[in-house]
Amino acid sequence: MDVADVIVIVAAAAVIAGLGWFFFSPRRAHTARLEGGVQRVEVTVRGGYRPDVIRVRQGVPVELVFDRQESGECTSRVVFPDLRVNAGLPAFARTTVRVSPDRAGTFGFACGMNMIHGTLLVEPDAGTGVEEAASVAVQDTGAGTPPSATTATAPTRGGDAAEEEAAETAERWAEIADLTRRVTVGVVLTVPVLFAVMAHELFGAGWVPEWLLNHWLQLALITPVMFYTGRPIHSTGWLTLRHRGADMNSLITLGTTAAYGYSLLVTLAPGLLPSEVRAVYFEAVGVILTLILLGRLLEARAKAGTGEAIRALLGLQARTARVIRDGTPTEVPVDDVVVGDELLIRPGEKVPVDAEVLSGASPVDESMVTGEPMPVTKRAGDTVVGATVNGTGSLTVRASKVGADTMLAQIIRLVQQAQASKAPIQRLADAVSAYFVPVVIAIAVGAFALWFALGPTPALTLALVSAVAVLIIACPCALGLATPLSVMVGTGKGAQAGILIRSAEALETAHKLDTVVLDKTGTVTKGEPVLTDVRATDGFDEDDLLALVAAVEAMSEHPLATAIVTGAHDHGLTPPRADGFASVTGKGVQATVAGRTVHVGTARLLAEAGLDTTQLTFLAADFSAQGKTPVLAAVDGRPAGVLAVADTVKDDSAATIAALRRLGLEVVILTGDNARTAEAIARQVGVDRVLAEVLPEHKADEIRRLQQEGRTVGMVGDGINDAPALAAADVGLAIGTGADVAIEAADITLVSGSLGGVVTAIRLSRATMRNIRQNLFFALVYNAVGVPLAAGALYPLWGIRLSPMIAAAAMALSSLSVVTNSSRLRRWHTTPLPVDQDKHP
Repeated sequence: MDVADVIVIVAAAAVIAGLGWFFFSPRRAHTARLEGGVQRVEVTVRGGYRPDVIRVRQGVPVELVFDRQESGECTSRVVFPDLRVNAGLPAFARTTVRVSPDRAGTFGFACGMNMIHGTLLVEPDAGTGVEEAASVAVQDTGAGTPPSATTATAPTRGGDAAEEEAAETAERWAEIADLTRRVTVGVVLTVPVLFAVMAHELFGAGWVPEWLLNHWLQLALITPVMFYTGRPIHSTGWLTLRHRGADMNSLITLGTTAAYGYSLLVTLAPGLLPSEVRAVYFEAVGVILTLILLGRLLEARAKAGTGEAIRALLGLQARTARVIRDGTPTEVPVDDVVVGDELLIRPGEKVPVDAEVLSGASPVDESMVTGEPMPVTKRAGDTVVGATVNGTGSLTVRASKVGADTMLAQIIRLVQQAQASKAPIQRLADAVSAYFVPVVIAIAVGAFALWFALGPTPALTLALVSAVAVLIIACPCALGLATPLSVMVGTGKGAQAGILIRSAEALETAHKLDTVVLDKTGTVTKGEPVLTDVRATDGFDEDDLLALVAAVEAMSEHPLATAIVTGAHDHGLTPPRADGFASVTGKGVQATVAGRTVHVGTARLLAEAGLDTTQLTFLAADFSAQGKTPVLAAVDGRPAGVLAVADTVKDDSAATIAALRRLGLEVVILTGDNARTAEAIARQVGVDRVLAEVLPEHKADEIRRLQQEGRTVGMVGDGINDAPALAAADVGLAIGTGADVAIEAADITLVSGSLGGVVTAIRLSRATMRNIRQNLFFALVYNAVGVPLAAGALYPLWGIRLSPMIAAAAMALSSLSVVTNSSRLRRWHTTPLPVDQDKHP
């Protein structure tokens, strides 16, 4: 080892140490200024965020003004995962993002491709104030408080979302057009040089004209490729390094600059180098940049489909509405509709806003927001959802929710928030990404020094090729995209199926569930009593008995009475008028109907009237064993029969529970109802474990008890009393037709109210997690194999050396494979529950 070798090794060690300080030393935080009770800070977006560490004070609203001074899809969005904010940043424009820091902590933000990062440092109110001009040194670690520590707001109006999406789409296609031009130039200028070099190496000098191998000609052809085709890479790469960060662009920039600079030196001053190391690498520079840009072009086209869910939802919005003013329907923009306006919806038209039906009847297709394919007939008193499609009839409705308050606007907002959140599995990729690029640069420097000192002649060439190959083959982009793209597609597919997933964490956790707890009333059952049976004793006709009982119950406000009256109408009966109505609290009612005395209620009521209830009690016990509520009736002092009222099981409950069991989950029914009724319902739907007679305030305790058994629990409910249990569960799933507070407490909302959505949510979670694991496998295995191979790990054994051109092709393929695999999730579709289910006793 000579002096030059020692100098190179020492210099390499110094460079690696310098890299550690450059990338990982503490960074100074920029303190927001306080103006009018609001903390404001401007962030320049150009190859990174400047400042990238921002200090604010807890409890004071914050306005972050992002001044984006570049184009390209990478920085077209800013995402605050812990705050669930996902805001578009139009090119060459200023965009304000508002957050309200409720608690202290450290909150990261990143670009849409998860490659450029910044930190929002929220200091306790009692700590250093924002008025101080001095800044403090902080370590940008990305650690912080839980997601609930801070709240944030972002634009939510449908018009804003539509304009933002339109701007992003226009920018995306402008970038695709620009990349197409640059790739075309790269191909045209690189192909002659590549052909000459490859033909010369494979077939000898006689196969190629000497002038094609001239270094000056190659310099003339490749220089435009270097500075025009590669400009998007170089500008971002150097700017990112300037911000003490590094990404894929930085690696490519360093590698191609080294290869181009060395080739330029050989061309301009060959006498400065020994004859054996006067090779040029112009063809490698051209191929690398052209392949990288080609991969980015294909990647941009593939990613154009991952956001289709938001675009599809935005496309559902009606543009105009027919408002009835002065008795005349007038067509106005939908943004002009206000709450209380009366609207006319003609056959085939979209419902413009959420509204209540005043008159008319028509089937309405709600599949676009609920995922349910069958139209639902709407009549006076029913509600209709904006963006659904009216069928064959006309409806007059009154607007109840407009703008950001409509269900569609809320769905769009929830999907955007979910796509902005971060799945726990992404922490692995983030942890690797934080150190990936600096480590790769260090490996490249180390490989150069090692082969320069120990490699065979020409050592300089081998060292340079190895270092450039390491820089080119590493692909942090694949790691950064592995999780966000799958989450984006998965949450979008859920929205299309009527499944609103609040966060990427909920999407990930759902695949781990091994126990699903179902609230009985309103979840497994319809939540409203209906008449199921009429049993008349000898001497009485069932229809006559039902008419007499309904006549009496029509005077009562009890829910069971409503069920009996409705049942009589469903049987085509018209109950006569009742007189002398009297109610006995807790026992029943009595009245005179067509001159006949009718008693309706419990056995105690009839016994107190001096009637023999032996026969009726036997019938009532039979109904009670089936989980039904018996209603006893007597006419003119004689036992007349028993009617049964029950909260009936939903049509899809048994099929859903069977599907959950096939997925390997245990199903539990949780209810405050009595054990006999709960057991009867459980038998109907095929559930073996029932937790009955549980008070509302104790439902969450039952969830925690199951979790203490080592279970990962999903809770499905719809009522206000289910909210604590939904919040306590690992994943809370709210029936979308239930109470608002239950929906707010849940992680996943089933918009249609169908229990089958639970199966869809779990299947979607499993499909998304499989997709994410595949992406991480592609990214991690590729880099784990590619980087050592490029560094020359196989050269001592078999003399295998990786060409930088092959490295460039492999790098482009790695990133493209992740994007393509994520897009493959778009083909996932819901699987209908089997029609023929096993019957349970």
